[in-house]
Amino acid sequence: MKKIVVLVSGGGTNLQALIDAERAGEIKNGKITCVIASRPDAYALTRAQNAGIHTRVIERKQFENAKTFSEALLAALNEEQADLVVYAGFMTIVDRLVSDVYKNRMINVHPALIPSFCGKGFYGLHVHEAALKKGVKLTGATAHFVNEVCDGGPIILQKAVEVCSNDTPETLQRRVMEEAEWKILPKAVSLFCEDKITVTDDGIAVIHQ
Repeated sequence: MKKIVVLVSGGGTNLQALIDAERAGEIKNGKITCVIASRPDAYALTRAQNAGIHTRVIERKQFENAKTFSEALLAALNEEQADLVVYAGFMTIVDRLVSDVYKNRMINVHPALIPSFCGKGFYGLHVHEAALKKGVKLTGATAHFVNEVCDGGPIILQKAVEVCSNDTPETLQRRVMEEAEWKILPKAVSLFCEDKITVTDDGIAVIHQ
């Protein structure tokens, strides 16, 4: 059984999707053993505690830079013996020393179809504002491994979501979460825990059924 450590910063809706999926038996061979927050007031901590999951807080503002914060985070991940690290609304920049140690063992979900609307500055509502401004008819979400490039790691799963003519950034954000993010993140986590993902030398994630 693989140990899953989830990183959070805010409300924890993606964390809740993971908790619900685990309870439903949809995450095979994996268990959420710890939730680490970058802010002590993150509601995700309450979600974790309500589910009986061990929590930790490593507050970003207590560290002078990303490197010292990342060193503390890496130490915590090692203490928790994490097999898989999942970004679930984790809004803190982490030094590459973490992703190098946990190469192809860190998963994030991004609210767009990478390589569209991704990279520096594309987070939260900004992603959906950009999609509406561009007039795309399809958007969606991408589950991918985390590396030193923002939103640049190997793509595991993607799911498309239709853009409606009357959408606002807020309505589109909600629909992308409900129809895509909350579906593909637990699925990607389960695939990892079942040892069904390999990454080629070219950086392509291959799924084995």
